[in-house]
Amino acid sequence: MTEHIVHPFEPFFRTDSKILIVGSLPSVKSRENGFYYGHPQNRFWKMLAMIFSEETPLSIEEKKRFLEKHKIAVYDSISECTICGSSDSSISNVVPSDIEKIVSACKITKILANGKTAAKYFLKYQDKNLCSMLKTLPSTSPANAVYSVQKLVEIWGNEF
Repeated sequence: MTEHIVHPFEPFFRTDSKILIVGSLPSVKSRENGFYYGHPQNRFWKMLAMIFSEETPLSIEEKKRFLEKHKIAVYDSISECTICGSSDSSISNVVPSDIEKIVSACKITKILANGKTAAKYFLKYQDKNLCSMLKTLPSTSPANAVYSVQKLVEIWGNEF
């Protein structure tokens, strides 16, 4: 079923955040679970925990503390859109996120796109200066089964 989704979460950042990770839009499961990368099969939290040699954060509070500790901000390139379930290919009627608000409030030196869809909408709607900060990395989504967790750790780990 196609529906219009307004991003359910505020961007997560602190004034000392140095890296901004952008996805496209929270999945149905993430929206149900109330925080970024909430699908149990998404490798995002496991991958970051492996990169930093820490336990995988499970609760929303643990995830927030983890992000704060490592000076990571998270948001999405889409603020609202029409979408069918969690299908990136069905996205239409996009309203882009205000990424400049986050970057200007922090010490962001690098923006990492979690997958090609996040990068596509970021590059389509954001300012050239912000786009020059973007690096596209393989998606941590369970739909991106081509990459093992270990391969994601290897590729993403070079950015921290």
